[in-house]
Amino acid sequence: MKTDELLLRRAAASDAAEVAEVWLRSYAAALPDVRRAHTDEEVRSWIRHVVVPGQETWVATVDGTVVAMMVLGDEELDQLYVDPPWRGHGIGDRLVELAKQRRATGLVLWTFQVNAPARRFYERHGFVAAERTDGTRNEEREPDVRYVWHPAP
Repeated sequence: MKTDELLLRRAAASDAAEVAEVWLRSYAAALPDVRRAHTDEEVRSWIRHVVVPGQETWVATVDGTVVAMMVLGDEELDQLYVDPPWRGHGIGDRLVELAKQRRATGLVLWTFQVNAPARRFYERHGFVAAERTDGTRNEEREPDVRYVWHPAP
């Protein structure tokens, strides 16, 4: 993939189905042993009716096809999923850089403790583990870790 083929843009309603499929494939590949709290159809509905229309949702596209998605809250990097065949092409890096530009005062995110590749990825981007939980506060009941990023002074 050439970098000039990659486009980062806000998601449109017409992207919701592709965004959901990227989320589902990425979750399944990255977290095969983590219990999902919602069915595929519930995830699709949530993305179509809540995430894309109501949250700051970004997509990475190659030749018009959604290959990654990211959701930003006020201070939170809430979702970042790259379609498994597109991992290792710098797409996640570009999305994190976009998140840092858009939330220049700092970011917070959560990831599961068992997701070592995600933890390494975020740590490589300057996020620092700030809290670990036993999972009782998330729907999956999976131990997680909260990461924070603050810009260099």
